[in-house]
Amino acid sequence: MEDLIAEPLQLAQLCAQISPDADMTALQKAINGLRSNLDFKWVMTRGGWHRLGGVVDGDYQTVSNNIVQWAETESGGDIDELVAAYQGKGYFATKLAGKSHYFTMVTGEGPESFVQLEIEELQEVIDRPLLEHDWFPDSMEEFLDPLDYPRLEPEPVGKPFFLFRRITPIDKLISETSEKNRVICNMCRFFEDWRNSSAAEGEPFCRHWVLELRQYMDADGEQRNSAKPVSTFAGELPDLPPGEDLLGAELANAIHNYDRQLGFSFAWYFMLLSSKASNYSLAEAVLRDQKDAYDYLPPKDIKVLYHWEEMPYGV
Repeated sequence: MEDLIAEPLQLAQLCAQISPDADMTALQKAINGLRSNLDFKWVMTRGGWHRLGGVVDGDYQTVSNNIVQWAETESGGDIDELVAAYQGKGYFATKLAGKSHYFTMVTGEGPESFVQLEIEELQEVIDRPLLEHDWFPDSMEEFLDPLDYPRLEPEPVGKPFFLFRRITPIDKLISETSEKNRVICNMCRFFEDWRNSSAAEGEPFCRHWVLELRQYMDADGEQRNSAKPVSTFAGELPDLPPGEDLLGAELANAIHNYDRQLGFSFAWYFMLLSSKASNYSLAEAVLRDQKDAYDYLPPKDIKVLYHWEEMPYGV
């Protein structure tokens, strides 16, 4: 598999050959057919995002597949020239409506020991009129992606297609990332908590989570990696139990029921750490119960929880 990670041309070619009419089972089978030792599983699809697309005329015929390159060429660096030349022509700007399909493959015993494969499903759709009457954008940035602008129904102007995004050995990404990266350090601790808790006794980590990976430039101009865990739970995630209102047997039943819904032990703890809106009251309530001699958590989970109390963190 190392050659596929280093040179993923075959994955790109595979995506170009397969129609999105095929379901994820067919795509998974095709991926694993590339090598005898592959065992990728489709675990999640995320939609609702888009990228800038191209330009089409009034009959939805393609003028350009890339609105950025087209605008730079046609304007010659002067946005007013572009407006004067194309206002009233009835052109449309398009966008690429996207979905991200996540596949994971276990490569070792640790929670971070997996490879994550991301394949995008894209379709070009109408986004907006290219230039509205009496609209004069002040900059190229405003022209390309205006904030207050009439949007149209996303009518398709092209067929959907798959596009290879990336394949990432997560253990390698984590080990090679600078220790100064606080986000990755917290992610390492998330993995460690999983390894030391009852959650590790069930299915592998990568069946319940994928990582949202990003690269960005820090204040010093250095490229950084960011990784955030995203639950693969199908459907809308249930709300965490209200820690402020429960204690004792009621709290125990609430967190155990939550774990059953998510499908793995100690789920409430890991979902709390990965939730943007967490105020940690639930963890504090469970800790109070443990100190009051309630006994409804495995010893290893209590140990993880006490460590979190000493050094709270989130991802």
